[in-house]
Amino acid sequence: MKANITAEKDGFVIRLAKAEDVAEYYEQNYCPLDKEAARLTGCREEFTKEEVTSFFLKSLKEDGRYFFLIIAPDGKILGESVISEIDWNLRCAHFRIALYRETERGKGIGTWATKVARDFAFEVLHLHRLELEVYSFNPRAEKAYLKAGFKREGVLRDAVRDGESYADIIVMSILEDEWKAIRER
Repeated sequence: MKANITAEKDGFVIRLAKAEDVAEYYEQNYCPLDKEAARLTGCREEFTKEEVTSFFLKSLKEDGRYFFLIIAPDGKILGESVISEIDWNLRCAHFRIALYRETERGKGIGTWATKVARDFAFEVLHLHRLELEVYSFNPRAEKAYLKAGFKREGVLRDAVRDGESYADIIVMSILEDEWKAIRER
C-alpha cells in the first residue's frame, strides 16, 4: 500500500487520486483542457476520454509515482501534483504540478501544494533530491518553486516552442539538507 497524505488549507485539499475520481478528473479538466494550462504544461489541449482514463488509471498503479489531486472548496478537482520517476537507489524523483482552473492561479494554491508535495517527498518517501523543469515563459511557477526552496540548477536554452518563438527550460531542484534547513526555520 502506498504512503498517503491529505492536507487542507482554506478549504482546499490535496489527497491521493483514486480510481473513482477518473470521470470527474476528465469532465472537469479535459473537456477541453484550458489553453493556458496546456501551454504551461507543454501538452495539447484535446484528449479523448479514453486517453485520459487510461493514463489516469495507469498512473495510480505505478510504483514510482504518487499522483495527488488538488480539490477546491466546492469539491471540484482543480489540479494535480505528481511525484514521479522515483529512483529508490539514488533517492531522487521528479515533480510537477498543474492548476487547471484559471480562476485559481495566482492565489498561492500552487505554492502551498508544492510545499505539501515537497514535504511528503522528504518526510515520507525519504528522498534526497526532488527536481523539476519549468518553462521560462512561466515566471509565476518559477517564483512558487523558489518560495518552496527549489534552486535553479541550469537552463536548457531554446529547448521548447512557445507559439512561434523558442523558450528555455529551467531545471530546478531541492536537496534533503536544504529542506531540513527550511523546516528548522
